[in-house]
Amino acid sequence: MARTWRFMGNTFGHLFRVTTFGESHGGAVGVVVDGCPPRMALDVADIQGELDRRRPGQNALVTPRQEEDRAEILSGVFEGRTLGTPIAIEVRNRDARSADYEHLRDVYRPSHADFAWQSKYGIRNWQGGGRASARETIGRVAAGAVARKVLAGACGVEIVAYVRQVSSITADVDPESVRRADVEASLVRCPSPVTVEMQQLIERTRDEGDSVGGVIEVVARNVPAGWGDPVFDKLEANLARALMSLPAARGFEVGSGFAGATMTGSQHNDPFEADADGRIRTSSNRSGGIQGGISNGQSVVCRVAFKPTATIRTAQSTVTSAGENVTLSARGRHDPCVLPRAVPIVEAMTALVLVDAYLCQCACCPPGAD
Repeated sequence: MARTWRFMGNTFGHLFRVTTFGESHGGAVGVVVDGCPPRMALDVADIQGELDRRRPGQNALVTPRQEEDRAEILSGVFEGRTLGTPIAIEVRNRDARSADYEHLRDVYRPSHADFAWQSKYGIRNWQGGGRASARETIGRVAAGAVARKVLAGACGVEIVAYVRQVSSITADVDPESVRRADVEASLVRCPSPVTVEMQQLIERTRDEGDSVGGVIEVVARNVPAGWGDPVFDKLEANLARALMSLPAARGFEVGSGFAGATMTGSQHNDPFEADADGRIRTSSNRSGGIQGGISNGQSVVCRVAFKPTATIRTAQSTVTSAGENVTLSARGRHDPCVLPRAVPIVEAMTALVLVDAYLCQCACCPPGAD
């Protein structure tokens, strides 16, 4: 019988390319970043700050797995500056406790990747989910930290994400004025008074052995007009691909999103105007900063919906790999709600899309070119 080769999509980006590696309970996880411009100041502290926001065990609302997630830069940086060569970043796994997953060796967790992964590859890592675990996102966050530095230095792009909704509890947050400090002041990472209700709901759901989902909104400010490449590499299309690649992601919107379907054209259109300095702007931003697949100089605003965590203590019906019907009450350490820890991951993926768009724009239309 002829051998069938199966490949996984571990690399993201065009000019700024990132490849993540490692499994949840393997020796380490990390990323290789290729395409970062040379001579940019970069220190491990730039990366560690973002990883600290993502790491487990940081408060009572997240998984109690105790990982410091200490980053080590293995290549691509010399005397505090990037070389223009691949940047390899590694984080060792220190608190795996693989024995906690022994009861899942031959059991498929409902709505998890277990069965689908086994069906595709004929083998799976049942210890913590392997590559299907959200621990893979460490590499994304590390790469996102590098991308943020490129964007900030090149054009002052600022990216802030926050929890917009937990279950049916929705916050009213102004994307133009929200600050990271306000987001980080809340355990839920929601800069709104309803964060108290959100926290209580997450805690109650956790105590009941269940989980809950919600929505994260992200805003990128100071994005210049002109980024994005129609027709198949529209900026919103690349953002959708990036954010929908996240574990537990189930929906994507930009600007008015699905609410735009209920409006008329006159209600939805963003009127153009010239400001005091003669710059062309829009008086509203229902387009979410993107028109025709290209950034228009307004803030880019997106939302991504996350499902409830699949692995829960509540008893559920499932089957074993032998086809036996069983009841599963999963053990192990899991987030009752992925949203608080997903905030820096959403920011990272947004940064990776935008830095790629920036570099593609520089290659397509270099400054000063006729």
